[in-house]
Amino acid sequence: MKFEKEMKLIKKGVEEIVSEKELLKKLEKSVKDNKPLRIKYGIDPTGYDVHIGHLVPIRKMREFQDLGHTGVIIIGDFTAQIGDPTGKDESRPPLTADDVKKNAEKYMEQLFTVLDESKTEVRFQTEWFGEMTMNNVLKLMGKFTLAQFMAHDTFRKRYENGLPLGMHELMYPILQAYDSVAVKADVELGATEQKFNILAGRDMQKYYNQSQQVAILSPILMGTCGKEKMSKSLNNYIAVFDSPKDKYGKTMSIPDEMMINYFNYATKVEPDEIAKIALQLKNDEINPKIIKQRLAREIVKMYHGEEASLKAEEEFNVIFKKKDIPDDIPEFSLMGTMKLLDILVQSKTCASGGEARRMVKQNAVSIDGEKVQDIFAEISEKGVIKVGKRRFLRVIK
Repeated sequence: MKFEKEMKLIKKGVEEIVSEKELLKKLEKSVKDNKPLRIKYGIDPTGYDVHIGHLVPIRKMREFQDLGHTGVIIIGDFTAQIGDPTGKDESRPPLTADDVKKNAEKYMEQLFTVLDESKTEVRFQTEWFGEMTMNNVLKLMGKFTLAQFMAHDTFRKRYENGLPLGMHELMYPILQAYDSVAVKADVELGATEQKFNILAGRDMQKYYNQSQQVAILSPILMGTCGKEKMSKSLNNYIAVFDSPKDKYGKTMSIPDEMMINYFNYATKVEPDEIAKIALQLKNDEINPKIIKQRLAREIVKMYHGEEASLKAEEEFNVIFKKKDIPDDIPEFSLMGTMKLLDILVQSKTCASGGEARRMVKQNAVSIDGEKVQDIFAEISEKGVIKVGKRRFLRVIK
């Protein structure tokens, strides 16, 4: 298939594309006309603390930029004063224009840790909405029906439950939809919960005789707890401005079953490599801790570089070992290079060679935090051996 490599990258960590066929046509036309696609993503700068969950679509935009396309960030200085009602049970308090401006500056500073600034347009809604008349607004509203909006899950639930639903909130999807017309978007990125608004953008472009944008929808990244979506209020987030040490430590705290999601949504690791990792984990071919350490390094490396990622890992291991190992443990003097099983038996850490062999085969033996799976392993350096959960031995020279 033409553009197979590009499509594999674009589809990484994506829940739905509306539609793949249209996207392929746009990629073909882009090459034919030597004109980059315009990849849109809108933000409402209601705050300025950005976490890696916010950056899932931003990472996708960067992937498009690496393929030669243009990222278009819409600063929702109008919509932020309404507050996106999606998924909310009550109206959000509006922000002032000054609040939006200050937040936007800090927000973009963090987005540019991922985006290629030379391939990014930053646009404010005031460019087109600031000059609209009431006649223009009424024309926009006339493009949609009340029945369409009642199909919106959030609007329907609030209406059925007798909760307030402001007319200004019904305007939110309309304003977001017109943004796509204003910037002539070829693709719009967003979370799955934004599907209604993004598809509304397709409809709006059709009304204005523009080529309809492709919707690329990504899942919401779960927080480090593995139960709720990433959120500062739930304290389950990894912030862009977190130190390398904190990013590494927070990543190491996520449940094992979340690792592949994080590889897909929060790293640069290629899809084929992620598939291999997933298979290794599924078949118990590798210790999950080793994979999680790589994940933590990948996340730190993206924001701070490889040297910082290795240093963060070293600091984490020192803290982890100090926390995990009792102060008073038996010692064993190493005589040159010795077999691990011999050390375990001679030190009486294991009652017999048979027990020592069995513990290794059960992945119950580690050296300095690393699991040992080879019954013929040899030791020539000092370190701490752990057998099971409570038996420790310090090897000295």
